[in-house]
Amino acid sequence: MELFFRKIAQLSASLVFVILAATTIVLYLSAKPAIEEFGINFLFESRWGEEEKVELSPAELSELESVKSDIDASISDDFIEDEDDFMMDDEDFVTDDDMESNDNETKVVYGALVPIVGTVFSTLIAMLFSVPIAMGIAVFLSEIAPGAVAKPVGIAIELLASIPSIIYGMWGLFYFGPFIAGLFGGNTVSLLVAGLVLGIMVIPFMAALSRDAITTVPDMLKESAYAMGATKLEVIKDVVFPYARSGIIGSIILSFGRALGETMAVAFVIGGVYQFAKKVTDPTNSIPVVLANSFAESSGLSLSVLFYLALILFVLSFIVIASAKFYFLRKK
Repeated sequence: MELFFRKIAQLSASLVFVILAATTIVLYLSAKPAIEEFGINFLFESRWGEEEKVELSPAELSELESVKSDIDASISDDFIEDEDDFMMDDEDFVTDDDMESNDNETKVVYGALVPIVGTVFSTLIAMLFSVPIAMGIAVFLSEIAPGAVAKPVGIAIELLASIPSIIYGMWGLFYFGPFIAGLFGGNTVSLLVAGLVLGIMVIPFMAALSRDAITTVPDMLKESAYAMGATKLEVIKDVVFPYARSGIIGSIILSFGRALGETMAVAFVIGGVYQFAKKVTDPTNSIPVVLANSFAESSGLSLSVLFYLALILFVLSFIVIASAKFYFLRKK
């Protein structure tokens, strides 16, 4: 029986790597046409769905001239002088205007720079806003508040963490966005509103995880510090935070990952405009919002472009979270 449970545990652990590898392969294969078409320039291009003229090479122009000459010669051979038998439409002739219009071909250009910038900055605003508040809530619940207060507040925090993101988005669009626009000016949907709504969303999640990490600090350590004359602030700063650092950093990393990939709440309040936000109060776009808004009407190359964008988000999330984990937690 013990061997059976060990095999089940190993299989479950292996399944994580299987899912990770399968997701990466599927995203890459679906994005491959777009990768071959746009390459690395996709990351630095700010246009989306715009047509761009492509100059034909001299060989292509020569071939076009040859085709025109062959068609004109064929028309001359088949020309019938009898007026009754003359049946020639204008489109049968290849004119100079046709040649000029065919000198340049067009292609649709896609770029990921705008949603990448919008995603990164909205997430940074969210973390700058949420981390201090979440840490304050966690310390209050675990170290300061009496039990009669800490328990109901803790339950409320957990309930807030379970609220669907679409509700935060609706609240942000109709109430919070106008309030922020009234304070700072600008639009009711903007990069700032999206970042703050994201921050409000992750505060309960981060606070609950950080509180759980802080409650693991042994009472003996805190009592020893108090016995040596340390104040409440010194105990929190020199004993509680260092001991619970790994758990606190883990909560921040997980919250960062959730904010980075959030879709519905951001779709309501970021504006969905494919342009850079010159100010934080301007609307812009993010990777999850572009994916959610564009999949329904996409096909062919445009669909592959969306998978390319999803692959970028996947890699970006993986790199940020993995880097933070290995860099910070190795110092614990």
